[in-house]
Amino acid sequence: MDNNIDNDTIVAVVAMDEEKVSSGDSPVFLAKNAEEQERLCLLLSRIMGGVAHDLENGVYIIVKH
Repeated sequence: MDNNIDNDTIVAVVAMDEEKVSSGDSPVFLAKNAEEQERLCLLLSRIMGGVAHDLENGVYIIVKH
């Protein structure tokens, strides 16, 4: 298994608090509550072929490994 971080790409960010994310190359999706956030993560990870990772600060990232 190659653990080279260059092979991993953040394809989306899902957050409830706009102040916790900054602009970058990945699209940011804002959720109204935790339930909507989890649902967005599930759908986006399936659509984009990535894996959702909880950063445990109210932010999830979808990473394509």
